[in-house]
This record gives sequence, C-alpha cells and structure tokens, in this order.
Amino acid sequence: MGERVYHKEAFDRAKPEYRDAVLTAGIAEFSELGLEKANINVIAKKAGVSVGLLYKYFETKEDFFITCVEEATKTLEEIIDGVVNSDDKLLVRAEKLIRAIQATSGADSKYVKLYNEITRLSGNDGAAELAAKVEGLSASTYRNFIEAARKSGDIRSDCDTAMFAFFFDTLLMTLQFSYTCDYYRERLKLFCGDDIFGDDERMVKELLKFIESAFTFEHADVKRLEH
Repeated sequence: MGERVYHKEAFDRAKPEYRDAVLTAGIAEFSELGLEKANINVIAKKAGVSVGLLYKYFETKEDFFITCVEEATKTLEEIIDGVVNSDDKLLVRAEKLIRAIQATSGADSKYVKLYNEITRLSGNDGAAELAAKVEGLSASTYRNFIEAARKSGDIRSDCDTAMFAFFFDTLLMTLQFSYTCDYYRERLKLFCGDDIFGDDERMVKELLKFIESAFTFEHADVKRLEH
C-alpha cells in the first residue's frame, strides 16, 4: 500500500488559487488555535469558500489539519535544505541553521506553531505514518551529513550517527519552539533571562559551544571521567 493521502481528489483538481487560499487560512487558524479549537466556518470565510467545498476537499477536520501540517513542513524544510545540503563543516552548518531559525521565527512562526500541534495527534492510529512523512526527510538528511562528518574526521569517530542526528534535530526543534510558542518562550526566559530574545549572538555562541563539545568530546575523555 502507498502512503495515505489526507485530501480528496477534488483538492488536487482545484484551481491553485483555491488550494493556496484554503491552505493559508487553515495554517493560520490551526497554528493559532490548534486542532480542537480551530473553526472550520472561520477558515472557510477567510479562504473565501463555502464550508461544503472544504468537505469536498477533506473527509474530516483532522485530515484538513494534517494536510496543513504537511504544507507547513515543506516550508520549514525549504528553509533548511540549502544549509544542510552544502559542503560546509558540521559546525558551520549548525551556525547557519541556528541563524535561519532566528531569522524566520517571526515571519514564519505560524509554521513552527503548527508543527508543534502534531503532538496532539499522538493517540491517532496514523501517528507513526505521519511521523515518518513529517520527520523522515530531516532524519535521513541529518544522519547522512553527520556520518560524512564522522568519516572525514570532522567530528568524533565513536558517535552513533542515528542517535546524534536525533539529538541534533531535537536541539534545533526546541530552539524553534522557544522562539515561537508561548510556553517554550517562557521556559527559555526562565533559564536564560528576560533579555535573551534581544541577544541572538549569545544564543548562537553558546549553542555552538554545546554542539561542538558534544560532537568532539573524545571517548578517552569519557573513560577518564568514569574513573
């Protein structure tokens, strides 16, 4: 069986301007209010279409939400693809990713907020499939460039590539949430002070130190600590 498609064929046949309007309105509403509180009537009005037309495009509200998540994820991937798929050393790529997250956290915050809403689907039967679709590209991309860095001697040779890719992605994902989602913003201020959002360079500098130590701390040093 192929991957599940969360919209009906009518959505594929719709004029591009209708698809764009529906996705734009959906992403804005779902990112602001979440799946449960988002109002289909409001989305339809903002998109300039009827509620009936939305249900010709999507079987359920949840299917519409997932379609919006997939669209938002594409936008986030486009932001990082040019950085990750370069020949720069790992720390240079990491710095560029951190700065890209900082630069886009305002204008594109709705995409990150919507991405954060995926966790509300944790009890859904399709959660595993959705995770594979949303996270799969990032997982393979990070594994590949970390493995290349390991083989070239750019980072420590004893790392588990898959685990390091997960830790690296989790750091960046948390940073995205910390700039865009209210709870995570308050959490960051609690740890680093109310002025942290006015000091992007401090964030870049200290996060790079953390990443560098994780990727270059030698196994022999770990052994010495154990004794």
